[in-house]
Amino acid sequence: MVPTATHPYFLDEEALQRVAQHARADYASADPFPHCVLEDLLPAEEVARVLAEFPAPGDPVWSRYEHKHSVKLALSDDTKMGPDTRHMIGLLNSAPFLRFLETLTGIEGLVPDPYLEGGGYHRIERGGRLEIHADFNRHERLKLDRRLNLLLFLNRDWDESFGGQLELWSRDMQRCVKSVLPVFNRIVIFSTTDDAYHGHPHPLTCPEDRARLSLALYYYSAGRPEHEVSDKHSTLYQRRPGAPHPKGGLLRRVGRALRGKG
Repeated sequence: MVPTATHPYFLDEEALQRVAQHARADYASADPFPHCVLEDLLPAEEVARVLAEFPAPGDPVWSRYEHKHSVKLALSDDTKMGPDTRHMIGLLNSAPFLRFLETLTGIEGLVPDPYLEGGGYHRIERGGRLEIHADFNRHERLKLDRRLNLLLFLNRDWDESFGGQLELWSRDMQRCVKSVLPVFNRIVIFSTTDDAYHGHPHPLTCPEDRARLSLALYYYSAGRPEHEVSDKHSTLYQRRPGAPHPKGGLLRRVGRALRGKG
């Protein structure tokens, strides 16, 4: 028998559309690139159920990715996630939510990614970081253009001193324009282009028994505006002022994480 969500919840599309209509102008004009930060878009109790299913650091379901610019644990196989998480992913990939995203962003014809390529659960432990970058721009399997990122943060009682702020950088890579603390039930949505530079470049200073937890979903379309078109590429890491020049592209998968902290 396939596990079912313990407390099925369904989206209120009218409420979502009200949020989208209210936020769409600010989204389009946001600096340094189109984005928005939404508080409590989803019921806290439903997000808490997702957090409750988050695998422990030593769980063999994790894959560990190491690169000079990043170290993280990730799980993109939804068959290894709990039923409430799978239900939530289904809702965030559903037609009502896609219509919400289209109203909010003005991007039509959005397509979800059932394979969660690069998405799903992310866990960053103490000392971990993710250098400023622009994301890969094509889905190899779906042959579609990447257009949007959605990050749902799952960190209760996350103190600013722990670090892990999502930084959005200027297109000339001269300054951090916006810094977003990854607190529980906060959603960040942003358009993905070759100069939508973001990351959390400073090593986490959270306690050893804490980690930066998030659920990431990406959305695609068949084509993109002509002024955004570029050759297919992997992750584009960027040099921050005063930081060493990054080299290399894609994160390197180094196998299952059998042990971990946090």
